[in-house]
Amino acid sequence: MESQSLPVNYLPIIIQMLVAVGFVVTTMFFTHRLGPKRQTADKLTPFESGVEVVGNARTPVSIKYFLVAILFVLFDVEVIFMYPWAVNFKAMGTEGLIEMFIFMATLLLGFIYIVKKGALDWN
Repeated sequence: MESQSLPVNYLPIIIQMLVAVGFVVTTMFFTHRLGPKRQTADKLTPFESGVEVVGNARTPVSIKYFLVAILFVLFDVEVIFMYPWAVNFKAMGTEGLIEMFIFMATLLLGFIYIVKKGALDWN
């Protein structure tokens, strides 16, 4: 039995999205209208994580921070590609298993290259 993808099948998803967007807009509107509006000098000063701001915001940041962040995003996105494979694991059979092993081997080679280059060392 094949299932057909009809526009009416997407109606619950559209309704859920409309309810979510409506909730967000309504909440933001009412909190903006009903919330206190007293602005003092203390409230307008920059503040981050309980630490007073010292110095200029334009100070250079180590490139290691950005490199690790980009590597995290890269490997995180690669892991996301495994979910559809896991869902359709039985349907893909041996061919799908071999392809996933090739994909994982490529990931492993990239990770070994990154470790050998010292991209994750914080010295």
